[in-house]
Amino acid sequence: MGMSVTISAATEQDAESILKLQYLCYQSEAELYGDYGIEPLTQPLDSLRAELAGGTVLVARLGDEVVASVRGAVDTDGTARINKLIVHPRMQRHGLGGRLLDAIETRLGAEGTAKSFQLFTGHRSERNLRLYLKHGYAPVSQERVGERMTLVTLAKGADTGVYATSA
Repeated sequence: MGMSVTISAATEQDAESILKLQYLCYQSEAELYGDYGIEPLTQPLDSLRAELAGGTVLVARLGDEVVASVRGAVDTDGTARINKLIVHPRMQRHGLGGRLLDAIETRLGAEGTAKSFQLFTGHRSERNLRLYLKHGYAPVSQERVGERMTLVTLAKGADTGVYATSA
């Protein structure tokens, strides 16, 4: 194949590709929790475009194809909230999610306003939980959001440093 994956800021032209990828990636989460009405599966394109305009959105490309994405923004209190880390199913288990997580932390931390990083996932999302723990996050709270799902919020200080991969 010979192509390498590149990570860069998303553009307005990436909005539809990101939304289609998000829909594909969240199918497994919806199945895991028996809930196909979760926000990532119902998010309208206009809402995603607003996130592109108002926050930091990164994409990973294989050639011209968007194969992964992540979003984040720093609140006024200095908490960098990271969300919707998605990787195309065929690209999973190759370290791309970790690379994107590192990249968004670096980007959000570079502005100097991030005091901590925070993200969340469902309690049954074991691969997500393993990834976040490996990158220095620790559970800080849980919130039951429905009959079948509890959201686990994980956080780490911005001074923890970005995880360096050995591969």
